[in-house]
Amino acid sequence: MSHVNVRVKRLGGGFGGKESRGMLVALPVALAAYNLRKPVRCMLDRDEDMMISGQRHPFMFQYKVGFTKEGLIKVVEINIYNNGGYSGDLSVSVLERSMFHCENAYKFPVTHVTGYACRTNLPSNTAFRGFGGPQGMFVAENIIWDVANYLGIEPEKVSEINLYKENDVTHYNQPLIRCPLQRCWQQCIESSNYHERYAAVEKFNQENRYRKRGISVIPTKFGIAFTALFLNQAGALVHIYNDGSVLINHGGTEMGQGLHTKMIQVASRLLKIDPDKIHISETATDKIPNTSATAASAGSDLNGMAIIDACNKIISRIKHIMDANPSDTWEQWILKAYFERISLSATGFYCTPDIGFSFDTMSGIPFNYFTYGVACSEVEIDCLTGDHQVLRTDIVMDLGDSLNPAIDIGQVEGGFIQGLGLFTLEELIFSPTGTLYSRGPGAYKIPGFTDIPQEFNVSLLRDAPNPRAVFSSKAVGEPPLFLASSVFFAIKNAIQSARKETNNSISYSRHYKSLE
Repeated sequence: MSHVNVRVKRLGGGFGGKESRGMLVALPVALAAYNLRKPVRCMLDRDEDMMISGQRHPFMFQYKVGFTKEGLIKVVEINIYNNGGYSGDLSVSVLERSMFHCENAYKFPVTHVTGYACRTNLPSNTAFRGFGGPQGMFVAENIIWDVANYLGIEPEKVSEINLYKENDVTHYNQPLIRCPLQRCWQQCIESSNYHERYAAVEKFNQENRYRKRGISVIPTKFGIAFTALFLNQAGALVHIYNDGSVLINHGGTEMGQGLHTKMIQVASRLLKIDPDKIHISETATDKIPNTSATAASAGSDLNGMAIIDACNKIISRIKHIMDANPSDTWEQWILKAYFERISLSATGFYCTPDIGFSFDTMSGIPFNYFTYGVACSEVEIDCLTGDHQVLRTDIVMDLGDSLNPAIDIGQVEGGFIQGLGLFTLEELIFSPTGTLYSRGPGAYKIPGFTDIPQEFNVSLLRDAPNPRAVFSSKAVGEPPLFLASSVFFAIKNAIQSARKETNNSISYSRHYKSLE
């Protein structure tokens, strides 16, 4: 490995498939280059890429739930099956995260979860934004929905009484410390005018036969850390040149998520210099060895801490110069340090402390902390064609003390629209023999401009610092995606209203039995 240097300036924007499936291109290219002794380049067409790389894992859930007449859930039993395709890839890790997230943001006091990774004759499925978390959380929301409909009450009310509170303990025995979920919920209910709009939706549905509206509120709780303990580490290399300029290398890959921008901000804040004096050249294995994938939403957390470690080392070396010459500029301090022959280069390293979970003993702390959020969405559907429009979405996201609110709000918006595709638009079509038919933009519909909510409001929760990450911030990459399921359940709410008018409501009597 010391003879191979992998360099990445930046990637095209995208979540998923790059962590492991890149080897399908990298290995044959490396083999050809080695044998031919020439540079070799390979670029797949979109249809080839979609057939080979695999997709997000489809899941099937079976569940039983026990609850009170008020809707308070007491016990759940869940069986989870994921379609791994023909090879293992990351299917077991994806399954594990779905098991960790199958209660979403709700306290289920007694929980029994069993997961199965299934081998099938389809292309191997792989990692995508959320890594099994959204699939696991989806079963929790379906449980809430079914309980509410069985009892004949609003799903929002069932959600609210089952929400996690401060110091509650998850089904894998991790206590929730600094849990602002209740605040997110209340702020979203208020900012979205949920109760007034719920009444307006009912009034609209009474007055319109073939157009119906629905509204839904959905929370999310996403655990931040790799579930594989050894991946929770990162390195950084910081050089300060004698003109005061700074060059940084770290182990994270920039793919449009603003990671390099945030890392420059971290170094700028610590060194107290203008961000324009700091440059990040590229990600390279001859600078930072043994890098973890830029995944699990932990890119800023891990690499930011490694940069802080490296910067602190340099600052400690030149502190006596800074203290002796408080009126000097940064450039003057650095020049003095250079003439005193002080090293102005340092490596930084960080590994997330106090985490690690064992399935054998069912003990340990799997996640460093949790990112919370709540979304309220309203939709209108055409009962004759099935077409739907998202009229309005309000999101309240807990991102601690955000490193860069502009980037983070963009991530929330982007994650939501990506989730909108997952839950309402995108559909894979396979032939009877397992060939992917929907393998290009002509056959595979992704969200477009018209799918964006007509009114889209994103706000960040205030006064919720997170001491477990860089400058009290929180990870933002994957957590917002599941909030798009609020559109799915709003559509279900609208369809429910249409079915009532034709006396075609779903009966739950044959699926349930009284526990009394």
